[in-house]
Amino acid sequence: MLTLPRKRIIKRRSDFQRVYRVGRSYANRYFVLYVFPAANVRGRVGFAAGKKLGCAVVRNRVKRLLRESYRLHQELLRDDVALLLVGRKAMVEAKCQAVEKAFLKVGKKAGIFASPVPDRGKRS
Repeated sequence: MLTLPRKRIIKRRSDFQRVYRVGRSYANRYFVLYVFPAANVRGRVGFAAGKKLGCAVVRNRVKRLLRESYRLHQELLRDDVALLLVGRKAMVEAKCQAVEKAFLKVGKKAGIFASPVPDRGKRS
């Protein structure tokens, strides 16, 4: 079973701000993906959902969906970049499979995968 180690999650505000400022962004209707190649946050990932999305329950669900999409495909990702996934309003009503498919599509566009990605967003 794949797990997402706590040490790989970006928590500090300064790290989030660095990725926002310097990272390159790729977006779709569900989320924005920031990609930041740097040594000090290498191989780490952050998840965010702003207050515009709704109450804490809704924001936590959005972050859970983002974490699950990342967790399922983390072994395919490059280790030399930091990622930041920021949820958008359309994700509030989205299903897990739709978010996973969107993650694969944006990830291909951003070039964050080290190994080949399956064409469809199916779970292994």
